Amino acid sequence: MAASGRFEATISGKGGHAAIPQHSIDPILAASNVIVSLQHLISRESDPLDSQVVTVAKFQGGDAFNVIPDSVTLGGTFRAFSIESFFQLRQRIEQVIVAQAAVQRCNATVNFFDEEKPSYPPTINDGKLHKHFQKVAGKLLGANKVIEVPPMMGAEDFSFYQEVIPGYMFWLGMQNESNERLHSIHSPYFTVNEDALPYGAALHASLAATYLLKHQNVVPFVEAIHNDEL
Repeated sequence: MAASGRFEATISGKGGHAAIPQHSIDPILAASNVIVSLQHLISRESDPLDSQVVTVAKFQGGDAFNVIPDSVTLGGTFRAFSIESFFQLRQRIEQVIVAQAAVQRCNATVNFFDEEKPSYPPTINDGKLHKHFQKVAGKLLGANKVIEVPPMMGAEDFSFYQEVIPGYMFWLGMQNESNERLHSIHSPYFTVNEDALPYGAALHASLAATYLLKHQNVVPFVEAIHNDEL
């Protein structure tokens, strides 16, 4: 999964009556141009083979139908698989926001919250652990039950472990027998199919035990577990 960051920008103009916009400096118009221009960073500047995302998910400005506000706040998230692309994208986001606001005679400030690093680093599974997982999961669950998941632009705090030691993250499927569509984890209708939990527990235990047995020295306690002697 991707490295992710957050940004929030405040675009300041000059408020006034909506019927006489010539006497104002409209930050909503400036913010609208900013949003469109940010999308060009992906479609026109990033390598199509180097996946990146910029999404504006927050837009707050004004509270009346006939008043141009003094300022607008917008914010969102940006993602990239590589740290180099992540920081390049962050730099361009700030440049675009400030420059596009200036085109509309507005001022802009940008806050990235995390100055030195992404909010979440890329989640990168270790290659050797991947082979270990495929072997163990295939024997335990059946090779047809082990499915490769393509890279995605979500972010995961498990990545902080992987910055310290080699790590491996996998997902446990929990599709129920009715084959009804399950809601995503971000849905208020999300529910857990608890029938899947014993499989997950067994898989975790098998991954740990077989890894320790493979990488000598084998401690007697682990060997006893493996031989069902306890």
